[in-house]
Amino acid sequence: MFGYIRIAKPELKVREYELYKAVYCTLCKRLGKSYGLLSRLTLSYDFTFFALLKMAMTDGCDNFHQKRCAFNPLKKCNYCDNDIATEMPAATAMIMLYYKIKDNIADEKGFKKLFYVLLKPVFSGARKKAKMRYPEIEDIVKRLMDKQFLLEKNGCKNIDEACDPTATALSEILMLCSDDANQKRVLSRLGYCLGRYIYMLDAACDLEEDRIKNRYNVLNRNEISDTNEYIKSEIYPKLYFCINEASKAFELLDIKKYKDILGNIIYLGLEDTFKKELSK
Repeated sequence: MFGYIRIAKPELKVREYELYKAVYCTLCKRLGKSYGLLSRLTLSYDFTFFALLKMAMTDGCDNFHQKRCAFNPLKKCNYCDNDIATEMPAATAMIMLYYKIKDNIADEKGFKKLFYVLLKPVFSGARKKAKMRYPEIEDIVKRLMDKQFLLEKNGCKNIDEACDPTATALSEILMLCSDDANQKRVLSRLGYCLGRYIYMLDAACDLEEDRIKNRYNVLNRNEISDTNEYIKSEIYPKLYFCINEASKAFELLDIKKYKDILGNIIYLGLEDTFKKELSK
């Protein structure tokens, strides 16, 4: 994923921010332990949200301890004693990264294309490990990313249609966070809205560059004269709709802990993030 599901840091209490960082560091540790040192470089806020959500829907208290950071031995970080909840997000990160690299190979040219061609075998082994542990996630991602590739290859101009594979993939993956049928339906809706938000925001962020380089972008229109104005008038309302629908779904979840942090991400972080990203 792209790191668009983030906290609004100024609105968090210090202890909440420290706990959020601890989940982030625990996920980083799990990536390195399961998939090697290089996998730590793929860590993103999206998967931190995934791990936090999975932890929040389980009973019991999570204990944390301090340990030296693998990247900076002079620094101590907080880690969760029980990092089982980070296993699925870590595996999902590896599987999604592999298919993202494949997508970049198809999109890029020249040295960038060569870079991704050389990078692909590096993470191929990590993806195989993740597939063995969570074959259902591999099936979800492969099926829907293949659909995404076909839509983009055929030059799909319908925003809803282009967003659907990414949204459906996240919808089906978040459903795995609970065994309860009712909660699965709510998680499905939350995942779908967040998936649409991610795809649309990424397309909006890349629009100007994609137009210059003549690459596919579902938001690209020949009649656009002012990219910024087009995004504000056409894309902002769609992003707000995704956030509002995600908020409604979130309110129906049976969150057992960390609700304030997750609420910060949904109610404040999503809007804050898209405004900051698009202002660039």
